[in-house]
Amino acid sequence: MRDFFLLDPSITFLNHGSFGACPKDVFEAQCRWQLEMERNPVDFLGRRSAELLAQARERLGTLLNARKDDIVFVPNATTGVNVVAQSFSLRPGDEVLTTDLEYGACDAAWQQACKKRGASYRRIAIPLPYERETVVERLMSAVTPHTRMIYVSHITSTTALILPVAEIVAAASERNIATFIDGAHAPGHIDLNLDAIGADFYVGNCHKWLCAPKGAAFLHSKPEHHEMLDATVISWGYAKGTDGHPGFDAYLGETLFERRLQWQGTRDISAWLTVPAAIDFQRTHDWSSVRTRCHALAAQALEVLTRRHGLQAISRDNDWMQMTVIPVPAQDPEALRRRLYDESRIEVPVTIHQGWVFVRISVQGYNTQEDIDRLLAAPALQ
Repeated sequence: MRDFFLLDPSITFLNHGSFGACPKDVFEAQCRWQLEMERNPVDFLGRRSAELLAQARERLGTLLNARKDDIVFVPNATTGVNVVAQSFSLRPGDEVLTTDLEYGACDAAWQQACKKRGASYRRIAIPLPYERETVVERLMSAVTPHTRMIYVSHITSTTALILPVAEIVAAASERNIATFIDGAHAPGHIDLNLDAIGADFYVGNCHKWLCAPKGAAFLHSKPEHHEMLDATVISWGYAKGTDGHPGFDAYLGETLFERRLQWQGTRDISAWLTVPAAIDFQRTHDWSSVRTRCHALAAQALEVLTRRHGLQAISRDNDWMQMTVIPVPAQDPEALRRRLYDESRIEVPVTIHQGWVFVRISVQGYNTQEDIDRLLAAPALQ
């Protein structure tokens, strides 16, 4: 499957989790959309874009088991987190509860939003090794009368763990606490049913594991929250029906959710329109089987390297899918990353959490047994 992608063949690429990688067919589909836009930008953006985006959201909604009218495209998951963090009503003394496993940029977004309102952002430690069965109780035992929101990742970034988000949402709902799931790594990585999860808000990237172009992500919100959400950039969607402005429905869309969040000035929407091509690519290539093969390759690397260094895996086999972290002896993580790249041409991140140092391996459809063998043979990991 390596030939289906555009990756440099001189690199052993085991870092799909950071930015993804786009297949040739999907990249070419984006180029076709860009060419069509440039042939008549006014027609494409000014008269056709809302309908084209609605069609793309329909395809994405089918994949996610969600209504298209509850989904808007955003450039990345971090943008979606900022939309909710800046819009959600918080008063002095209120609290947003989370774990210590969250993505740093989104921690920062919540910390700033809470600081401006006099609220607090409280992180609950999830000990390693990871015990999935204890996560809900740990979070719920930390709830106070001031807890207004629980924000957690579906798949954590630094530690690559799948959290029990449906159970967290159910427990929070019983306590009338809002929930926001950061699914940056989830679409295309694991099966998703947003209706079954039931979170108030869910954000996900399409450019990572779904293999869409960079700049394709989505924000999902329950309908009762649409009116509260404000875009990070205020544009024509807020002018509809005021001061004589017609509202430009052709590119703003028809619903309040679309009008506020879909159009934030002129930008290239081709990545969003290419999401259906990414969905088609994975369906054509039986992606469920691809995931299973990738998991097996990653599990092999995890088993060999933990045994070699006499270390313990931090989770069980069903706590991750195509991305996992391999503990290595304590050392400078950036120095190890540089050695792996400079000496062995292996592109892989080295992360650190709770004093553990990890090689975070992402195995995607383009990876082979030879890639795993090169990682295992790397002098830096001997």
